[in-house]
Amino acid sequence: MDFSCYLIKMIKSWDYQNEYTYLKKDILKSIDRVLKSGTLFFGNELNKFEKKFLKTNNSKYGIAVASGTDAIYLSLKALDIGPNDEVITVANTAIPTVSAIRNTGASVKFIDTRSDYLMDPNKLEKALSKKTKIIIPVHLYGQSCEMDKILKIANKYKIKVIEDCAQAQGAIYDKKRVGNMGITGCFSFYPTKILGAYGDGGFITTNNKKIYQKLRRLRFYGMEQINPKKWWNNKYFAVENGTNSRLSEIQAAILNIKIKYLKRSIKRRREIAKMYNNGIKNKNIIKPLENKNNFHVYHLYVVAHENRKSILTKMKTNNINLGIQYPYPLHKMNAYKDATFKNLNNTENLTKKIFSLPTYPSIENYKINKIIEILNKA
Repeated sequence: MDFSCYLIKMIKSWDYQNEYTYLKKDILKSIDRVLKSGTLFFGNELNKFEKKFLKTNNSKYGIAVASGTDAIYLSLKALDIGPNDEVITVANTAIPTVSAIRNTGASVKFIDTRSDYLMDPNKLEKALSKKTKIIIPVHLYGQSCEMDKILKIANKYKIKVIEDCAQAQGAIYDKKRVGNMGITGCFSFYPTKILGAYGDGGFITTNNKKIYQKLRRLRFYGMEQINPKKWWNNKYFAVENGTNSRLSEIQAAILNIKIKYLKRSIKRRREIAKMYNNGIKNKNIIKPLENKNNFHVYHLYVVAHENRKSILTKMKTNNINLGIQYPYPLHKMNAYKDATFKNLNNTENLTKKIFSLPTYPSIENYKINKIIEILNKA
């Protein structure tokens, strides 16, 4: 009997089942340990994870939060961003980047990207206004933006930079890990990410102690012990208005297991990218490039083709489901039509052509080879 059709049906844009099978014993043991501990928030698992993450990322301070969206939102609030302020970012990003900005009351301004899908620093200075307070470069698909140029402009005008690192944990630019170049770095542990939880989660890194202390308060209703000697009297005391953004002990325990495999996971992603680089011979498919001074972690392997619909249809008939990140630029969405932008030609052009090939570490090589085979025939 020929099982090839059955095997091909298993090719998905992302899947965690193989990974879970491998880690199942440790994960269930860790969950059981948490539930038996009697502590579901702000316990030993969270403390251990925060220390591990900071060490892995070479960051001085940081806190785990409930999501990557919250990481950006709380970073903005820690910098007192609100109505009458303007934040500059790109339109070819996930909705959460801009949702977090808008939730502070600030306005959004989009600038165009380059052919590598990253913020174009050459468009940045002309976009600045008196209202511009923050620049958020998005390290998209696993590669860092050109941070030296972005930071040079930001420093010139005394504007803060918040790094959106949701898709780029472990990426390096000019010997610096992402999340260490701006005032804060914002990470996501959404299941599909480089380091994914089995639920939501996020992290904020910073090398600024005052910002760190404020972030710790903001993530838990602005509460702080004003007099540790009288702990019985002020454990529930808000010194400023905050929000609820806690990473649970269960998710922290899962991440404590998965972070052990982070380097191996990134290595595997780069191996998969190399297979695509070497195997795809279809000259009409534009493959991603790894920029100079960059260490690309390939959260996604994003390619472009003039006739994307035809390609995706062909793949689907062969039971290969591929994704598009992202099919609509944000300035085209009803929710953000009031954002300021000018000449996003490259963003709009690329959005019509791009699609993603799976790079999750547990995908088998035969599936990658099958994807390459069908792409070359398309």
